[in-house]
Parts: sequence; structure tokens; C-alpha cells
Amino acid sequence: MKHLIKLAIPLMFLLFAVNIFAQEKYFLSDNIDFTVNPADDFFQYANGSFIKAHPIPPYEHTYGIFNLVEDSVYVYLYNICLDAQKDLSAVKGSNTQKIGDFFYSGLDEQSINGLGVKPLEEFVKKIDAIKDFKDAVALSVLFKQYGFGSIFSLWISQDLMQSDKNVVSLYQGGIGLPERDYYFNKDARTANIRKEYKTHIEKSLSLLDKNIGTEKVALSIYEIENDLATISRKLEDLRDDYANYNKMTVAEVNKLTPSLEWGKLLSSIGIKNQDYVIVGQPEFFSGLEKLAAKYSVEDWKNYMKWHLIRNLSDYLPKSFEDEHFRFYGTIMNGTTEQKPRWKKVLDNTNDMLGEILGMEYVRLYFPPEDKERTKQIVDLMVKAFAGRIKKLDWMSEATKEKALVKLGTMVKKIGYPDKWKDYSTLDIVRDSYVKNIINASKWHFDDMVSKLYKPVDRTEWDMTPQTYNAYYNPSNNEIVLPAAILTIPGKKMSEVDDAFLFGFIGASTVGHEMTHGFDDQGRLYDEKGNLQGWWTAMDSSLFVKKSQLMVEQFNNYVVLDSMHINGKATLGENIADLGGLVIGYDAMKMTKDGQENKEIGGFNADQRYFLGYAFSWAVYYRPEMLAKRVMTDVHSPAFLRVNGPYSNINEFYKAFNVTPANKMYRQDNIRVAIW
Repeated sequence: MKHLIKLAIPLMFLLFAVNIFAQEKYFLSDNIDFTVNPADDFFQYANGSFIKAHPIPPYEHTYGIFNLVEDSVYVYLYNICLDAQKDLSAVKGSNTQKIGDFFYSGLDEQSINGLGVKPLEEFVKKIDAIKDFKDAVALSVLFKQYGFGSIFSLWISQDLMQSDKNVVSLYQGGIGLPERDYYFNKDARTANIRKEYKTHIEKSLSLLDKNIGTEKVALSIYEIENDLATISRKLEDLRDDYANYNKMTVAEVNKLTPSLEWGKLLSSIGIKNQDYVIVGQPEFFSGLEKLAAKYSVEDWKNYMKWHLIRNLSDYLPKSFEDEHFRFYGTIMNGTTEQKPRWKKVLDNTNDMLGEILGMEYVRLYFPPEDKERTKQIVDLMVKAFAGRIKKLDWMSEATKEKALVKLGTMVKKIGYPDKWKDYSTLDIVRDSYVKNIINASKWHFDDMVSKLYKPVDRTEWDMTPQTYNAYYNPSNNEIVLPAAILTIPGKKMSEVDDAFLFGFIGASTVGHEMTHGFDDQGRLYDEKGNLQGWWTAMDSSLFVKKSQLMVEQFNNYVVLDSMHINGKATLGENIADLGGLVIGYDAMKMTKDGQENKEIGGFNADQRYFLGYAFSWAVYYRPEMLAKRVMTDVHSPAFLRVNGPYSNINEFYKAFNVTPANKMYRQDNIRVAIW
């Protein structure tokens, strides 16, 4: 069959491939699978050989370009942690002492195994003292300080409609499977996960207490979660910011749950005198009230013990860690081995002490010239986006004017924060990993609560510099580009051409995040970050009509055996991918490289641009993880983040000779064109 496919490749494509090999090789050529026609499957064409050369390690569920970057970051951070660990003269309370002792405590498996379940005893005693549902909720609220709350979710962040103020949000939660549909979907794959999950609960509880590690207890816990899932909203419905913004006084929340006193509950964790809170899903909390009497106090105790274990298993003796991995690693994600211990501990050190490590990381590994070149890319991307807004034939002049104001005032954070977090009050010890996790979680929680009583600090970052990711924050109208996301595996930024760079960084990261300010959610926020309408009714109607084409396009993609992409849930990310690409292309054409369109290694600038973007998504998954992503992630799988938007871009058709005979071809009337 493979030979037949090769013979079916058009002559035009064969000549194209031969031409590449006849010249000096482009640095991406080793990634390309030249047996694939780029007009049929560009992702596989651009990344096929890269994927073959980088099989998924047994301890990973996903592998690709980000692993290459993260592996280099691991080495940098490991050396920082190792040096700190060896420095026994470090002053107590210093950053060096915190990093070194945290890292050491996680690697000290002998002490962790020797302590057994002792670190849990104080929490188990509190659970055993519960007398009724009201007590269970009160304890769940207290436990949220330590990173292992249950029943519902609670956090503090900017008020969506008043972005200069922080506010308490109450949200649905309390389940142990990744998303509510896992409890209801009828397919065999999900049904097996439910079966294994009940077994996992039983085995985990038996490690804590054989008296409760029974099938009957596991089933009662599952039934509580099933009921919580029943009253929860679907993934796609959680993307409606207006529907999930319900401003209520504490007295009004009390009416949703008459058995609970929310003023006392919030005061118990330092949240006092709130004029109002935001309730994401009021029906969840009124439904929760109905569950209070359905289950016995013993059921609620066991449920809370399960969630205590679920959240702390990775920091407990090996038996807990292994059982946690068996379900969440192997059953859910398809991985067959755990990560090396040092990587797991480094992940947790990074999570808990991120900006301390970040200070040292950027000093050593993010040169000023990379920040400057990124700034130049960002400036051209803004110019290109402004140009596209001005030319839109479906947006009114009034809305265009406001869109240009929003774009012009968008904050761009590049590389690392100007102001670092102060961890001086965080206590880290050398002899207890669980204690360090709990202390750090409490520190982060207290830091979050403290924001309630201060002006919003718009200089803060929600990611560390060493994070291979980026984001748009609508409440601050800002794009944030950590240093690691600007890394090119095996290359310095100064060594690559502009066309590649505008695809690899400009489109996939800068343009993508900028477009989030104008996607189906981001467009609802004004230039100051407030959730309020600023589009005309006609503009909104036309935008929704154009967006519906994208919903339908992605709904029709099928992965694995029968799983369809959720076009509504992934809409914002799909719009951002397409928007980033068309904006990035225009920006690239403003450069000398883009204007001359000369060939390098057989590829002209347009082709290198599309190859660069595709390389930024050189990622693939184990089947189990792919199934999980389709059910839980608002991002489409990587191959569709390339092929999906490319099939809507006329410049791509021209660059790679896409015709109606090719699989990437979409008819003009269904091609999505928004920005």
C-alpha cells in the first residue's frame, strides 16, 4: 500500500522534491517526509520524518518539539537545583536554601517511604471529626488552602466586568475524572475508564486504610462524583463568559445552599467582608444542596479521604505513587513508565518555586538580543493586524475604530517579569516532601487571597519564564510570551531566517495570542479588560456567521475510530490559529526576506513560513492521550492545528500547489476568513 501511495504522487510534486535535494539543504529538511504530498497532509509532510526520528518515550503520553525545548530547560533547571542542593551553607530562608531543600526532599525516597502515611494523619483526623454535610463542606474549604480541596472550586482573580478589582469566584468541581462527560459517554473506551477508575479508588483507599478500601466504598464515592458531574456544565458551555458570570451577594449564595453559611466558610480561609462573589454555575450549587441529604456522613468522609489521597499520591510512599500512575498515567494517558524521579521532582519544584528558578534561568539562557528580535516581530505583527482590521469588508467603521484602540493598547510582555515575586515568607524544610508541597501550596493560596485587598497588579505573570507556553489575558488586554516559548530546538534565534521565524513564533505564538483578544470570547472584552459589549449588533451577527463555518469544519474532523472534534469547544483556539497565520503572513511579507521571496535550500519565503508554523506543532500523542484531549481540551490536536487552518488560506494553496484534487482543498464558499 505504501508503494501505491508513492506512485500516486503527482509529477509536479516529484519535481518539487527533486529540486529541494538538488540545492543546499534547509535546516528543516530532515523533518520532512518527502513521500507525502504537502497538498494532501501538510502536517505529515512537514513533520513526518521528525516524528519517526523521535518516538514517544515510555514515560511520556505526548511527544514533540516542546519536549525538545523542555528537555533543554530540564538540564538548565536541574543544574540550578543540584548546585543549590549541594550548598549546605546556604542561609535559611534564602532562595538557594529553598530550592536546594525542596529538591532534596523530593529525591529522598527513603525518607518518604519511611514516613508512610504519617504526613496525612492530621488531615485524616479532621475528616474523621466530620459530623454532617455542613462540616464536610467547611473542611473542604479549609483544605483548599493546601491544594487538595474537593466538592467545588474556589479561586480569586480579576472581576471580568471590573478588571481593576479582584473577586472571589465559586465554580463547579469535585470530580476525579478529567471532565464531566467521562461519567456519561457510552463508548467502550470511556466505559472502561469508568470501570478502572472505581478500581483505582478502591486500591488507593486500601493503601490508607484497609477498612475503607472496599468495592462498596469506592462505588459510593463514584456515585457522589457522578451526581456532581450531572449538575455540571459541559466543556463548551463553560466558554460562555456571560453565562458563567453570576454576580451575587453572600446572602444570595446562601439561598442557593440554605444549609451552608458562606460568610463563615469564606472567613475561615481569610476571605472577609465580601460585597459580592461570582458564582459560575448557580445550578451546580443549588444541586449540591440536594445532594447533602442523599449521602451519609460516612460517604462524605470517604469521598474526602479519596480526594486527599488523589491530590497527594505523588508525594507519598511508592505504593501510592505507583497506583496513582497506573490509572492516571497508563489507563488515562497510555504511558507505560513513570518519568525519571528527578524530572518529576523538578516539575514540582518548578511549579512551587517557579519565579525563583526563573530569575536564574533568564539570566543564564535568554540573551537580550533574543528579546529585542522578538519585540521587532511583535511590532510588525501589530502593524499587520491593524492593516487587516482596516480592510475588513464585514466590520463597521465604528467597531473597526474600537478594535484598533484595543489592539493599540494591548500590553506585550516578553521573556520575563520586570518585577519578581517575593517568596521570603515561604518555609521550606529538608526532611519532608509532603510538608514542602503543603507549605508552598498554602503560600500560593495566601498570596492569592492577599490580592483581594490590594489594587490589581498588572505587572504579574501567570506563567514562569521557563514555561514552554504563552497566553492572552483578556482582563489585562495583554499577551505574555515566556522566554522558553521563544526557543528554537538546536538553533539560536540569530541563525534562522525571518520567514521561518514569523511562522514559528510570529504566527503560532504572537499572532495566536493577539487574536485571542478578538476571538469569540476575547472580543467581548474592551481595551481596559472589562466584559462589556463594544461591537454593533450587525458586526456580532456577521462574526458569529463566519465563526459557524469554523465550528462546522472542525466538527467534521474524526480522530481515532469515531471521535469527532468539538467545534464549539475548540472555536476560540481555532480562530486564534487561523488569525495568527494570516496576520503572521502579512507581517512576514513586510520583511526583506518576505519581499524578496528567495529560495533557501529549495524553499521560498512563503514555503518556509508555512514550514516554520508547522514545525511549531510537531507534536503527536498516544491514542489514550489523544482521546482524552478530544474530550477535555479546548485546543484541537496538533495535526489539525496545521491542516485545519491551512485549508482556509489562499496563500498556502499557492505556495504548495493545492488543487481540487487534493485532500487539503476546501471549496471557496466554505473557507473560513475572519481576520
